[in-house]
Amino acid sequence: MSDRTPVLVLGLGNVVCTDDGAGIAAIHKLIREYDLPEGVVALDGGTLGLSLLPLVDSADQVILVDAINADGPPGTQVRIEGEEVAPAVYERLSPHQIGVADLLAGASLLDRYPDRVVVIGVVPESIELGLRRTPAVEASIPELVERVVEELTEMGYPPVRSESRDEGHGSADHVARTLGV
Repeated sequence: MSDRTPVLVLGLGNVVCTDDGAGIAAIHKLIREYDLPEGVVALDGGTLGLSLLPLVDSADQVILVDAINADGPPGTQVRIEGEEVAPAVYERLSPHQIGVADLLAGASLLDRYPDRVVVIGVVPESIELGLRRTPAVEASIPELVERVVEELTEMGYPPVRSESRDEGHGSADHVARTLGV
C-alpha cells in the first residue's frame, strides 16, 4: 500500500480458541452492520502478526480489537492507549500476543509507528480450544462494536448504521475489507 490510511481497524484473535475470537466477531459485526466512512479500513487480521505490517505502517491511526487479559469479570470492556499499549500487547493479549507485539515493534523499527494506537477489547473467560465464545463474552460483542464506533466517531470518522445489509450476508465491499483468518 503506497497511500496512507487515515484509520485502520484490525480485529485480532484466534477463532478456534473460544473467547480469543472476540475481536474477530466484533470486526465482522462492525462490517456487517455499519457503513464505514472514507478513510477507514476495517479488516479481520486474525493471527497474521507480521503479515499485517504493510497495513499498520501505512496507517495514521490504528484501533486493535481483541481479547485482553485484565481485571474484571469476563466480558468487561477494556480500552488501552498511549504508553500503555506496548506493555499490554506483550503481557495482556492472548496466544497471538507475540505476533501483535512484533507487528508494533516492526512498525516502530521502520519509523512508521502510527500516530495513535488504541486497543479495545473484552476480558476473556476462556482461551482454550473451542469454536464458541463463552456466554459472557458473546453477550459483550455488541457493546464492543459500539465502543469501536464511539472511538471512530471521536477520531472524526463516524460510521453510519447500515440499513441495506441483512444480518447474515455482507456485500462485496464487506468481502474486500476482510482478510481471512
